[in-house]
Amino acid sequence: MSEVRTRFSPSPTGALHLGGAHTALFNWLIARHYQGTFLLRIEDTDQERSQEKFVAEILEAMTWLGLDWDEGPYRQMERLPIYQDYINRLLASGAAYNCNCPPQDAKARQAALARGEKPKYHGHCREINLPAGPETAVRFKTHHTGVTHWDDQIKGPIAFDNQELDDLVLQRADGNPTYNFAVVVDDITMAVTHVIRGEDHIPNTPRQLLIYEALKVTPPFFAHMPLMLGKDRAKLSKRHGALSALAYRDQGFLPQSLVNYLARLGWSHGDQEIFSREELVKYFTLNHVTKSPGVYDEEKLLWLNSHYLKEMPAPELARELTPFLAAQGITDPDQAYLTRVAPTLSARCKTLVEMAAAARFYFLDPRPYEVKAAEKFLTPAAVPTLREIAARLAILPDPSEEALNRLFSDLAQTTEQKMASLAQPVRVALTGKTASPGLYEIIHILGREEALRRISRAIEFAEPGTA
Repeated sequence: MSEVRTRFSPSPTGALHLGGAHTALFNWLIARHYQGTFLLRIEDTDQERSQEKFVAEILEAMTWLGLDWDEGPYRQMERLPIYQDYINRLLASGAAYNCNCPPQDAKARQAALARGEKPKYHGHCREINLPAGPETAVRFKTHHTGVTHWDDQIKGPIAFDNQELDDLVLQRADGNPTYNFAVVVDDITMAVTHVIRGEDHIPNTPRQLLIYEALKVTPPFFAHMPLMLGKDRAKLSKRHGALSALAYRDQGFLPQSLVNYLARLGWSHGDQEIFSREELVKYFTLNHVTKSPGVYDEEKLLWLNSHYLKEMPAPELARELTPFLAAQGITDPDQAYLTRVAPTLSARCKTLVEMAAAARFYFLDPRPYEVKAAEKFLTPAAVPTLREIAARLAILPDPSEEALNRLFSDLAQTTEQKMASLAQPVRVALTGKTASPGLYEIIHILGREEALRRISRAIEFAEPGTA
């Protein structure tokens, strides 16, 4: 196979949403699998809706997901002379013509649809050889007979009757190219070999294939991915409430979780669910992309994220967690300390946001205690137990987790109390809650002095004036 060249070409009219990230990933994986080239192209000819802030967000999201590009980002508005050259070629060959008819307004289109008709240009300027002028657009002279077909790399054979297609506008009167024309010129001049995009682009493909034919250029392979649906079976998109990729980052998801999830949405490799990036690159081909749409399942994404949190090395996990601690009032945490803290939380949390909230007691006073926890476990009846545990902890030669286990076990045997009756008041004293990581590892990480200080405060709370 000759060099594979794929591209991702977002429009900067919004942030990179989940569906766009899905498309970008599939293109990136095909390029990496075949050791080819992945291009990034910003399709910004919609000047009314394009915004520079969205360009920055798209690049930031791609970088966060690890979808590095080999060429670009190209910008269509910087390529206007190239489009004009191809317009001139089509006009010279008779495959395009100038048109000064006003654009069909929305009411006319809706009226045609209401009559069960496809809105089509009436062809007034098709054969009158209108000269170019300041009010003229350029239209493509579409075949009105025959069939345009292609062998889709995912969907299989697809065909369109040419009489269903109209003479689409290639260049607007303001000189800017339209989508269907610009994308063909870009893919030709950038030597794109595989166009991998959502199946909602299928109606565009016959129009683009006819332009390739008119330019006497062999088209690339086309592959139309199944759409991503929400639980209501509606298409997920930036226009229909889908979250942006960076929103998932801000909610505490790891990029490898989102990449793994998106790769499996519409593609499979046996029964395997969890893939390293290297495995995805090794195994990913279009042969195993499904034809049916994938349904977004946040629970599955959360499951994957919890897996990656548990598997991540402690120093790396600490670095990932650090930005999320700011919302808990914890800034610039000691990384060595956080490296000890983070693994105690990862098995209990599904996102970095959850981990940051759960980590708060390690850094800050756990007071005020949870109301129900305090009412149940920090009572006057618990004070003797708290005092005895504090006394034994104060003289414990080596406050390791093993030694702490023996301390509590010996006390339970001596006092004939259940372990939970001993542990829960201490847990609430140290963390403010009844649910937390293991009690012994908490004491070990907090240190003897801090643990004794917190137990003393809990005694004051349980029986004021007795500490």
